[in-house]
Amino acid sequence: MNELNKSEVFIAALNLEFKQAFINDDTPTGTQIARIAGFLPDQMAIVLQQLPSGVLEDIRPDEVVNLNDTSRRFIVVESDRTYFFSVGGERYEWPCKVINGQTIRKLANVSDNLTLMQELVDEPDREVENAQTVNLGEEGVERFVARKAVWKLKVQGIPLEFDKPKVTVREAAERAGIDLSLDWKVTLTVVGQASQKKTINDTIDLSAPGIEKLRFTPNDVGNGEVAAAPRRNFNVLPVDVAYLDRLGLRWETCLGTDGLRYLLIHDYELPGGYSHQHVQLALQVPAGYPVEPLDSFYLYPPVLLSSGALPANVQLTAHIDGLGFQGWSRHRMTTPWNAQADNVISQMALVEGCLHSEVGQ
Repeated sequence: MNELNKSEVFIAALNLEFKQAFINDDTPTGTQIARIAGFLPDQMAIVLQQLPSGVLEDIRPDEVVNLNDTSRRFIVVESDRTYFFSVGGERYEWPCKVINGQTIRKLANVSDNLTLMQELVDEPDREVENAQTVNLGEEGVERFVARKAVWKLKVQGIPLEFDKPKVTVREAAERAGIDLSLDWKVTLTVVGQASQKKTINDTIDLSAPGIEKLRFTPNDVGNGEVAAAPRRNFNVLPVDVAYLDRLGLRWETCLGTDGLRYLLIHDYELPGGYSHQHVQLALQVPAGYPVEPLDSFYLYPPVLLSSGALPANVQLTAHIDGLGFQGWSRHRMTTPWNAQADNVISQMALVEGCLHSEVGQ
């Protein structure tokens, strides 16, 4: 009889890798199914039929299966008994004392975005990883449940849970209540690896093995001295303060060594295409602000384009904290300064637009 006249079935071993096979009968017995799986009658193979729900049903050697009315997927192994466990209240059989997390997921159709947990009586429930094995031979029925996946990270000693595997350092810091207006050194601890330095805008993959904790320590602290509070040598508008605080970067108002007033923003991130990723950004703030306009901006350290070329019109210089800041001569051409509407926010939009335009973004 050719295969066109045979009934198609799918046979798997304990690895649950189902392979196509053919049988000469639409109503085979458990013994016939074991035979096409390669087992002799005296091997006493166990035949489990995987129903559409995922549940496994034991098929006795003399029991008849109507292939036209039910599933055609079978697990056939040599064993002298079956073991029971449950997932979310549904009972499953398994012909081996040991089972791993991946197999439980396959049998119960647990999606990858859920965490598989083993329910325990006298201790906290524990997560079962794909490669982790569970002994089904213990007394009682092992019970599992699928829960919404969470990823854990300690931030400054505070255990946090996230509903996604990738989070930014900024997001983790905000969840832990870290004051991002201060200047921090950020360190990520990974088991078995050297500590990793991170910036506030870096992303951490919490699904990577060994991710343990994120630590924030004040920058520029030494010899037991207390870190200086950010300078507020002059006031800016309340709307400016709210905006600058939302940036999450340390900022100060200070007097330059040239006697002028500057708003200084630390660790400002430049777009790609420059010789530095982070700089100090300064805006000169005239005494008559906001009636007097903000104009141009200054960077330290001075930057080049990735090509090595100097950006156009950066011949100005500001002297702040003994450092020479690179001045970018950039001016409003079509819309003049409006003291009623313009402020640090609109000037920072101009800065960002100029920096992106210079590198073609």
